[in-house]
Amino acid sequence: MKRKQVTAILLGAGHRGADAYASYALQYPNELRFVGVAEPRKDRREEFQKAHSIEENYAVSSWEDLLAFPRLADMVLICTQDHMHMEPMMKAMDLGYDILVEKPISPNKEELTQLKEKIKDYEGMISVCHVLRYSPFFRKIKEILNAGTLGELINIQHMESIGFWHMAHSFVRGNWRNTKESSPIILAKTCHDFDILLWLSGKKCLQVSSFGNLQLFRKEKAPKGATKRCTDGCPHRTSCPFYAPKFYLEHPKAIVDGFRKVVSIDDSVEGLMDALKTGPYGRCVYACDNDVADHQIVNMEMEDGLTISFTMSAFTNECERTITIQGSRGELKGWMEKDTIEVTDFATGNETVYRLNTPKVGHSGSDASMMKELVGLIAQGCQKDNISSATQAIDSHLIAFAAEESRLNHGAVVKL
Repeated sequence: MKRKQVTAILLGAGHRGADAYASYALQYPNELRFVGVAEPRKDRREEFQKAHSIEENYAVSSWEDLLAFPRLADMVLICTQDHMHMEPMMKAMDLGYDILVEKPISPNKEELTQLKEKIKDYEGMISVCHVLRYSPFFRKIKEILNAGTLGELINIQHMESIGFWHMAHSFVRGNWRNTKESSPIILAKTCHDFDILLWLSGKKCLQVSSFGNLQLFRKEKAPKGATKRCTDGCPHRTSCPFYAPKFYLEHPKAIVDGFRKVVSIDDSVEGLMDALKTGPYGRCVYACDNDVADHQIVNMEMEDGLTISFTMSAFTNECERTITIQGSRGELKGWMEKDTIEVTDFATGNETVYRLNTPKVGHSGSDASMMKELVGLIAQGCQKDNISSATQAIDSHLIAFAAEESRLNHGAVVKL
């Protein structure tokens, strides 16, 4: 039987919306087609419109204009800024769309409560971009845990290494640098991780404590003589690891992961340098309006005595996730970006090594896997089989809120 082609509209044609998710339609046009886009930046809107052959009437500057039309497609991708998710989501529900919303759903606890009530009777799909659930790496770990290989779960240690360059790009110079304008980094970046820990363990979180701060990226930490912009003849350009032109022009991640296109649609040397001279990404990392933590630890007490420790740090060379799971019968160690999982059986001493072969882009293939699965569910009318529903995602958000509350109160325990 020929599979139905799913149609979609996109709200927010930034890096995640246009490149990480909507690019699936360019790779698999028989499965997914975009028929509308809302994006305030004219250059990004026109680029997306051209790439997806969208009619002029349906390439607009605001989500309000696009959702003013009667339902245009099967699904809507909401990839606006963090605090701009809820209102278009509510409107899209009124119109009957299947919905995919970028994480976090909202930086506001009251809005999450409101959403939780509204979605109880909603017949469509509301999915959150918790892409790690679609990762071959974490799915293999889930399979091992479900088989009972480790016995009773006792302790989990998980770490997200952000990467010094990613921290500078996204959380010092970029859109997620300021809590009031976006959300705390423990929500914006690591609700992914809380969600995957809940999914793997199958346990509810009872209480949380957290410590962390903004240690480095502050004005008083600037080296002597540093200029406010990297392009203003800064004397530290050869010694500073955060010198913007070096990263955007030379670092492979700036090319492979699309950071250049965030700085400028024209990603030629001339285009990038012009953008760095005037735009936010050329600012000295010690002269920005950032306030989010650059390292944080979170301790969680789960049901049945399981304990989890989570660490987020910007002071790493790679963006990677590592995990250790200790059970009554064995231990599992995993390195997501190395595609490797090691399992040791305590009784026999045997060690089993799993080596996966996943793409090195898009959260190790998770972005594309999520799009493939969700588009397939919509095509087959099986939305209820969605494994990353908004209802499940809200629990991970509440842990992040509790962690930030604890951090701001010197590690005080917060009960959920």
